[in-house]
Amino acid sequence: MSITVHVPSPLRGECEGASRLQLSATSVRAALEELERRYPALHRSICDETGKVRPHVNLFVNLAHVRDRDGLDTALAPGDILMILPAVSGG
Repeated sequence: MSITVHVPSPLRGECEGASRLQLSATSVRAALEELERRYPALHRSICDETGKVRPHVNLFVNLAHVRDRDGLDTALAPGDILMILPAVSGG
């Protein structure tokens, strides 16, 4: 099952400059595990050493935030889009 991961500009250096990645995963957790295998630096930017998503990173499946669904256990279907959105701050 293929899903697309959208990688924001600030994190593209961690995955050879790719803006989109194709993965096979049935859940958000499985997608993150695949990212850890293929792009460990990108995974470290998304998750801490315990595997929890960092507080400043938001994950969306299509248009729904995973916290409003089943968290990391949110199911993925073929064609779904997983968006990684780090918080932006500044003044």
